[in-house]
Amino acid sequence: MTILSGQQVCPTNRRMTFEEYLSYDDGTNTRYELVDGVLVAMGAESALNISIAFFLAIAFAQQGIPPYRIGNKHLIAVSSTKVTARDPDLTIHSEASYNAVITEKQSFLGFDQPSPLLVVEVVSPGKPGESNYDRDYIEKRQEYAARGIPEYWLIDPDRQVVLVLTLQGQSYQEQSFTGQTAIVSPTFPSLKLTADLILQAGQ
Repeated sequence: MTILSGQQVCPTNRRMTFEEYLSYDDGTNTRYELVDGVLVAMGAESALNISIAFFLAIAFAQQGIPPYRIGNKHLIAVSSTKVTARDPDLTIHSEASYNAVITEKQSFLGFDQPSPLLVVEVVSPGKPGESNYDRDYIEKRQEYAARGIPEYWLIDPDRQVVLVLTLQGQSYQEQSFTGQTAIVSPTFPSLKLTADLILQAGQ
């Protein structure tokens, strides 16, 4: 693979359409995003990141969210000059957004379809200006707000913080949670979680 802005690029000789991207399979478990028509490898997930997403899926299920509305790696179309869609680490669907996803051949939520209630991103290590940091803290924040997603969680194990972003108008208002501080979710007020529980994946 080659490198584009600090990211690995799949060695394909031509640009892809979004339809080709949806059906692309290179026989590996590599995750890709389509950036200006080019496949960009997102890198392997750490064991901790996977555990955090799994722990949260269980926590939401215990709060009465039907399992079918808890999505893992469901592509969500966004309005961006860089990418066509994002694949959050965890998606909590509304009934409407789930019904839209289930009608597609791929787990893909189009831009003109209903928004999910919540998306969660577990941040990989990175500093401001680096691709990992800017993607989650800046680009996705803008894209998910423009998409009208009511709530966006940023979970950053490296900085030991959980950010809950709530859509107010056309932008997110941010609350920061650390340590034993209870998470406050306007969309899911009955959740009984602390920052530490999430960051340690319930250990």
